[in-house]
Amino acid sequence: MITYNLIAPCGMNCGICLGYLREKNRCNGCRINPALNFKSIERCTIRNCTYLKKTISGFCNNCEKYPCQRLKQLDKRYRTKYRMSMMDNLESIRNIGLDKFVGKENQRWICPNCGKMLCVHRDFCLNCKETKK
Repeated sequence: MITYNLIAPCGMNCGICLGYLREKNRCNGCRINPALNFKSIERCTIRNCTYLKKTISGFCNNCEKYPCQRLKQLDKRYRTKYRMSMMDNLESIRNIGLDKFVGKENQRWICPNCGKMLCVHRDFCLNCKETKK
């Protein structure tokens, strides 16, 4: 189940990330204590952005530099490779609020075959191997 703390500052839903869904060397998401994070998360330029730290919400869409070049590049990669947009997620959070966004994500990313969480990085369910539609 996706919770608020699984929505990264960039708009990524960490609950659908392969790093979070895998069993071995599981990542707990971008918002956990930095001492517990993977090195890649500790080095993340978005998560460690000085402008982001000035926002009240902790999301990039409230930053004075939004959308920055790094977020645009990340968004383009995810739109192209995974058919998901960080910037669309951030706009959705802005428009409907975090509560409703999390609720929609919990519906959007559930495998209709087995009911487990789908992975944005795979074209099939990690649990039942059913192809995503």
